[in-house]
Amino acid sequence: MNLDELVKIEIEKAIEVIFPVKVEEKDIQIQPTRKDFRGSHTLVCFPLTRFSKKSPEDTAVLIGDYLVENTGFIKSYNVLKGFLNLEVSDDVWVKQLQNFSTVISENKEGAKEEIMVEYSSPNTNKPLHLGHLRNIFLGWSVSKILAYTGMDVHKVQIINDRGIHICKSMVAWKRYGEGVNPEDSHIKGDKLVGEFYVKFDKVYKEQIAQLIAKGVSKERAEQEAEIMQEAKAMLLKWEAKDPETLELWKTMNSWVYLGFEQTYNRMGVTFDKLYYESETYLLGKDIVMQGLNSGVFYQKEDGSIWVDLSEEGLDHKLLLRSDGTSVYMTQDLGTAVLRFRDFPGITGQVYTVGNEQEYHFRVLFLILKKIGYKWAEHCYHLSYGMVDLPSGKMKSREGTVVDADELMEEVVQKAKEATAELGKIDSMSEEEAEALYELMGLGALKYYLLKVDPKKRMLFNPEESVDLQGNTGPFIQYTHSRISSLLRKAGDDQIPEPAALLAYDLEDVEREIIIKLLEFGKKVEEAKNLYSPSIIAQYVYDLAKEYNKLWQNVMILKESDDNKRGVRLYLSNKVAEVIRVCLDLLGIGAPERM
Repeated sequence: MNLDELVKIEIEKAIEVIFPVKVEEKDIQIQPTRKDFRGSHTLVCFPLTRFSKKSPEDTAVLIGDYLVENTGFIKSYNVLKGFLNLEVSDDVWVKQLQNFSTVISENKEGAKEEIMVEYSSPNTNKPLHLGHLRNIFLGWSVSKILAYTGMDVHKVQIINDRGIHICKSMVAWKRYGEGVNPEDSHIKGDKLVGEFYVKFDKVYKEQIAQLIAKGVSKERAEQEAEIMQEAKAMLLKWEAKDPETLELWKTMNSWVYLGFEQTYNRMGVTFDKLYYESETYLLGKDIVMQGLNSGVFYQKEDGSIWVDLSEEGLDHKLLLRSDGTSVYMTQDLGTAVLRFRDFPGITGQVYTVGNEQEYHFRVLFLILKKIGYKWAEHCYHLSYGMVDLPSGKMKSREGTVVDADELMEEVVQKAKEATAELGKIDSMSEEEAEALYELMGLGALKYYLLKVDPKKRMLFNPEESVDLQGNTGPFIQYTHSRISSLLRKAGDDQIPEPAALLAYDLEDVEREIIIKLLEFGKKVEEAKNLYSPSIIAQYVYDLAKEYNKLWQNVMILKESDDNKRGVRLYLSNKVAEVIRVCLDLLGIGAPERM
């Protein structure tokens, strides 16, 4: 039984004895004690006044007196306006430390619950950018958190390798590429293709302006621009499996895939299976036709197929164009069904996609339910806010995005500069130092993007991300490095076994660290239930802050009392362990030296 459960049981006993009544679950409200008051558990006494027939303060005093006199582990209390703050004896805290473990899911016999997490989902017409980084790090971290709590996680991505946007890059390459390729140009494949996507948009805007100057309306000019007509024609050729078009498509996509692979390798992320829109949209078309035949969907006079969601409070949604070409919803229907066929054991899917697609996924899940897929109720859109820069919003078509590769290189370089200023790497080889810069730079980037609640829009500042002070990845990594150095100096034989720890009058900061350690399991469960790595990020930052107070205010290695020194070394070891686990759940490495 953990301490929280024990405190609750004793409070229930106290109420039954003092008043005496049998209270309901909802009447006992226990919360963590606020930092500015002594104690660890706070009982809210306002709901109990209907039993005590006394003021909240008097009710709190009665319960507090009983607990101190009868439990043997509540050593004191204080009352503030009906809030009863309880102080647990130090021998209990030491016992809690002895029993603390980062293992929160036991290996049980039988099949694990399966779930699928989708992230990244890039287009093959441009390189990955800062927005993708938040998506990828978020999906990767959620996958790790779910797996840590005992679930069998399948990590996937859907590659948007078809559609008008892909044809835009292809048209521009045919027009202006002069046979250029990544090998001859020494340009990374995804970046080369992205340059032609930007080129298309530039020419497209020029042609629109020319048509408007001739008196054509803007709306009509956007449709009639020659280069856009060419892209639309190419899309029809692709869907008709025109050999020349398919060959160019395969070639340019292969350039992009090699570029993506290099970027993913540096990020340290992987996938268990890749899905391609070019393979799922046909199944989506079949599903749409089945829905039409069964009367779930309807067809307009122009041949387009729609679904009516007005009963669900939404509007009518296009599923297939009049010319027979698919839309995003078509292929997403096919992808969802195919995944459940491939992995029949999964209980649901988590889609990591920006919040501008919230309506799209609401519609997708409703359509899946309409055509009879009950598992759609267990599909979840992990929506996240966009990432802005001090200079404003990024735009792929205009080439104003922050390239993922360049950003990773920039934060690694900034980590190198920040570390060099401290002058603490003189004993490292060049290879070790470079590995440390990489660990710190990517740790800084990942932590900065994950520490913000996914639903919130955020501003990314590369300078702030690598700061060794404040709420940053390097600060937490440095705390781990500091503890590692301490433990190396002490030696393994100085860290006692749990059973050898003896109670003493703990310093406030020691007690606070134990309390913080005991929150670990709850925080992981909370992060799992809310699909929010930011909960882990905030928790590990708070833990690192508490430990640095211990470092600054309490002697550890120089402590003359053997038991106190042993407890503090054991406590330090556990803090380092939790920091390692939390950073790993965020996809971040924990350096032994910095």
